[in-house]
Amino acid sequence: MSLRLLPFRQYDENDVINLFRLGDGLANAQIDTVGNGDNGVFVKIATGDFNLETVTYGADSYLGKTDYPFVAGDQYPSNPLSVIPATKNDRPLGLTLQQTAKADENGEKLLYNVTKKEEAQAVLPGQTVPVATKGIFTLSTNAFDNPNGLEGFYAVGTGIAIGATDGKVSGSALTGSSLTSYSSKNFSEHTVFGTVIGTGSRQGASNSTASTIADQFSGNYIVVKIDC
Repeated sequence: MSLRLLPFRQYDENDVINLFRLGDGLANAQIDTVGNGDNGVFVKIATGDFNLETVTYGADSYLGKTDYPFVAGDQYPSNPLSVIPATKNDRPLGLTLQQTAKADENGEKLLYNVTKKEEAQAVLPGQTVPVATKGIFTLSTNAFDNPNGLEGFYAVGTGIAIGATDGKVSGSALTGSSLTSYSSKNFSEHTVFGTVIGTGSRQGASNSTASTIADQFSGNYIVVKIDC
């Protein structure tokens, strides 16, 4: 499973928006690949026109072959309202709580395996992805720039803003009346939307031969309080 958002989190469901899908072409190919379809991606609104239909239908190769005789339908449903990864100088709407993916780790379409999709905490392309706007979250190294600079970029009390990589955050320090990141990228005050409240590093368990067993949660992480 592709993870930017680690298990420890605290948030209120009233601070979760369930209105938008991930933008076209951004879904991960599989649940074990890394990309803009991950959970924990900081996003902004791309389409917010509530005059659009509640659901739109159109041709989509994800359905597979649709022109064969007696196939039931060839139209794929999609939410017309969408979000895309936030970029530097954006104040994001929030972060995605689930991943958007087409297939499981074996390349089998999640479209045909709802149970596997739910177990992977995923939504299909075109489906609404929950976006948290406020709360406390644990971000893995896939979610922030300069993941090895915890003591510099992400010291406790440091603010966070969208960094150089779309959908990821970078740390910033308050200097006088302006906000400047430790990587010398300037941020305006309104783009800082959270604070680092803790950092850590996790390694896999050791077995009897004293070697380290890596797992999906290994590596540096930061705990942030956000209020988008």
